[in-house]
Amino acid sequence: MNRVAALRFDAVKVWLAAGLLIAALLAAPQAHATSRIKDIADFEGVRDNMLVGYGLVVGLQGTGDTLDNAAFTRQSLIGMLERLGVFTRDGTLKPKNIAAVMVTARLPAFARRGTKIDVVVSALGDSSSLNGGTLMVTPLVGADGEVYAVAQGQVGTGGFSASGAASSVTKGVPTSGRIANGANVEREVAFDMASMESVQLTLRNPDFTTARRVAQAVNAYLGTEMARPVDPGTVRLQVPPRYRGDTVSMLTDIEQLRVQPDQLARVVIDERTGTIVMGENVRISTVAIAQGNLTIRITETPQVSQPSPFSATGTTEVVPRTDINVDDGSGSKMSVLSNGVTLQEMVTGLNALGIGPRDLITILQAIKAAGALQAEIEVM
Repeated sequence: MNRVAALRFDAVKVWLAAGLLIAALLAAPQAHATSRIKDIADFEGVRDNMLVGYGLVVGLQGTGDTLDNAAFTRQSLIGMLERLGVFTRDGTLKPKNIAAVMVTARLPAFARRGTKIDVVVSALGDSSSLNGGTLMVTPLVGADGEVYAVAQGQVGTGGFSASGAASSVTKGVPTSGRIANGANVEREVAFDMASMESVQLTLRNPDFTTARRVAQAVNAYLGTEMARPVDPGTVRLQVPPRYRGDTVSMLTDIEQLRVQPDQLARVVIDERTGTIVMGENVRISTVAIAQGNLTIRITETPQVSQPSPFSATGTTEVVPRTDINVDDGSGSKMSVLSNGVTLQEMVTGLNALGIGPRDLITILQAIKAAGALQAEIEVM
């Protein structure tokens, strides 16, 4: 009996250890599955549409357009009043509480009639602020000229402007505002996704390797060769028979699949701000780098020379004092970057020279010109 109990206890331990091992393997993150398909690709037909409109904002506190300088505001005001039965063509209009604006919005994919969307209102004339104004009824049209939404509501701005006789202060952009849920969708964009027989996945960062990995992940999930890369930015997927008439369910399952996106070795440089972004695949061949600048600093510290107290002679004179310092960069050293160094090694080596972002931009461009930078440089 004791031997049988011991054998049973050993079997239980074996099964428990196996169960823990399987659980650990299932819980461990996949080494090469870092991004979902929905985060790196767009599905055909799932896109926003741009809307734009022209309207009037009223109720401003004297910060509206000057009608003598904005003829379009005057014409729009006269036209709006005439539609309401007020005729003012023979009178003199000089209101300061109205401004002409452009209204923009994004029509979400599959937005139904009656859906509310946000709109952005931007001054078109010389209005100094839209704070406190109300947007009048404004049709919003698409690229085809059809009206898809109608906007109206209170404009909220994130800034303000105040001025006095000698000074003024401005915070943010008071000539641009937003109306939350300020437009109603009046027309739908027809698109029947359920009956589609094929779907195209568009990669946000086109790449041959990434497109192939996406197709392989989809085919592995479906168990059949239904997806294939058409070009670096497109993967075409045929809807399997079991998903016919239910394409939404197929896309819901597919968008959760994980792949590892590949990327080009690229260095992005923003000349305006001195920002440098380098990818992990950037490599540099053997190259020697020396960097030095000539800096001349001139400091003027004039001194005042005055005569002795109660002196009948002598005048007050300003005696110039000039201090000149010259830094020719003689303390700079030459650094050697070995063949195939990584991004971290390159940054460490260049930082050892005391190089700032501005000088680093010039150095990277010089390394690229020498043929030692195995990456693409993109200047913004």
